[in-house]
Amino acid sequence: MAITRFGHLDDFTQKNTNVGIGTSSPQDKMEVIGGTRSTDLRVAGIATLTSAGGFIEKHIEYVEDQIKIDTGDSGTLSGEIVVGSGLTMTVGTAATTSQGTVDALKVYDMFQPPSGGTNQRPPGKPGAIFYNFDFKTIEFFDGNSWRQVDNVIKRGRGIIMGGSGNISTIQFVEISTLGNARSFGDLTQDVGYINGNNVSSSTRGLRQGGYTPSKTDTVDYITIASEGDAIDFGNLTSAREGGSGCASETRGIAAGGSNPSGHTDIIDYVEIATIGNYLDFGNLTSTNYNGPDAVSNGIRGLFAGGIKPGFSGGASSIDTITIASKGNAVNFGDLTNARRNIIPCSNSIRGVFMGGRDNGGSVGGVIDYITMASEGNATHFGNLTNDQFRGAGTNNHIRGLAIGGDTNSPGSNINVIESLIIATTGSVEDFGDSAVETEGQVGCSDSHGGLGGF
Repeated sequence: MAITRFGHLDDFTQKNTNVGIGTSSPQDKMEVIGGTRSTDLRVAGIATLTSAGGFIEKHIEYVEDQIKIDTGDSGTLSGEIVVGSGLTMTVGTAATTSQGTVDALKVYDMFQPPSGGTNQRPPGKPGAIFYNFDFKTIEFFDGNSWRQVDNVIKRGRGIIMGGSGNISTIQFVEISTLGNARSFGDLTQDVGYINGNNVSSSTRGLRQGGYTPSKTDTVDYITIASEGDAIDFGNLTSAREGGSGCASETRGIAAGGSNPSGHTDIIDYVEIATIGNYLDFGNLTSTNYNGPDAVSNGIRGLFAGGIKPGFSGGASSIDTITIASKGNAVNFGDLTNARRNIIPCSNSIRGVFMGGRDNGGSVGGVIDYITMASEGNATHFGNLTNDQFRGAGTNNHIRGLAIGGDTNSPGSNINVIESLIIATTGSVEDFGDSAVETEGQVGCSDSHGGLGGF
């Protein structure tokens, strides 16, 4: 063996031959037979180790094309990377072995994904997972947005807030059952013709603006799982009533309606888990009033119908936005007929638009549906039993509810609640009654189309 020395106690390198320790006939450039002990061993390239033992601490790190063993714990390798109790291992992208791609990582004890608040989510790659401290849930990135993994059973609670006559009443129903609405609490003010439908996360519901009897920019919030009075949340960018809203798990949207200057195409947004004022999002394609009414699947928000500018008739257009971004709405398609004051609901696939009224009068309680992931015109679903409009809509992922409102004939407020199965088409059935006969109230739930994961 030829050794080149660099000085007393310096490192040395082999030259032109194999080196063996514990063997007189080494087969490789460096072959060690028996136990070794090291506090700083650097192996260039990919090494095949049958076992590792005697290292001082408990950490093995692989960096690019190196296995750098600063410390370690004894164990035998058998085709996988095995991480035992007390060890931490970080695996980057494109990890390979001399036999091919690493395709198995077995972790005993615990695997902990990246974690943090909503604003600390890492750049999303499809399939990535993240634990959200704000919502105490596991999330995954589906290629478009972070979606919540359903690791809890949704309560399926629907909320009804306010109404004409400017009332402060909050009611609730359990959507999976049939029955009458019950008292929940009160809003911070008496308010009707509220801006918003299903503006809620799985924990919070928002009341956005309305008429008090003047147009207001105030916003309340409630905790859906509990009962009690609403709390002040913040303010819209301008006072308005008669618009609508939708939401993902994290972001609430308020769009359209009428402000003190007249019909508006403004879209505002807010992060539901916070408290504070709304910010500008963009604009609708037109300044429709008494709508447009909204649904969402968590990625898209869709706004349908309303009264055209100048009260020149009902609108049939459907606009769409991407909730996670900001910008102006674009056209999605059209309803089967023009109308305003629609009662909306949705699951994660379908948006349903119930009832409404054209400027000329009745539309016969018509119900339309759209497939939110695609674009195109609405399809006829069926008809409500009551020819109603300006009611509250709410839902879980199976059942949609149309709650109260006004009737085209005989032209009076009602307290009837009707339900449908969102995935089907056809008839509706009686669900129960709300506590008051009113119109211009708003609905939300803890399990609408914008919520949920798988």
